[in-house]
Amino acid sequence: MTALVVIGAVALVVIAVPFAVYNRFVHLRNLTRESWRDIDTELQRRYDLIPNLVDTVKGYAAHEQVTLEAVTARRADAMASIREPDEQATREQALGRGVAQLMAVAERYPELRASDQFLALQQELADTDDRIQVARRIYNANVRAYDTFVQTFPALLIARTFGFTVRPYFELDPIVRDSGPPPVDLSGRT
Repeated sequence: MTALVVIGAVALVVIAVPFAVYNRFVHLRNLTRESWRDIDTELQRRYDLIPNLVDTVKGYAAHEQVTLEAVTARRADAMASIREPDEQATREQALGRGVAQLMAVAERYPELRASDQFLALQQELADTDDRIQVARRIYNANVRAYDTFVQTFPALLIARTFGFTVRPYFELDPIVRDSGPPPVDLSGRT
């Protein structure tokens, strides 16, 4: 009788553990996907702000056409299709460099820097960048938990069986903060 109880307990564990591990994979995968959608929402918000920023700068610096067109093209490329996070990061970095160039152009026009509309857009872009950074950290933490589970034994046996593979991290540098206000020289030298 005791042998039957032991055999029954072992059979229960052998059957229950794979189901529990599989369900954990599904949970972590869905959490990672949800985190990516949060990033995508913030990226879309940034995409929506950029045309307004370009138009505002264009009003003051129309002869900076090359920079304006480059930012517009990079925005279109970043928005073009859904990509894996590591592929999207490359496009976002290029877009970030374009926005930084646009901000550098704006620094040459004091009347633009004083424009309430430009300042509001710049602040919105900075706020959006902060939101993207927060969403990125959450996504990367979820990816780390998921990838760790995929790569640890015995869960990796279930991962391989059901096609759960590691997910890429999303690395992104801040856009506006790095190109923030110009340094102020109070030394009196020109």
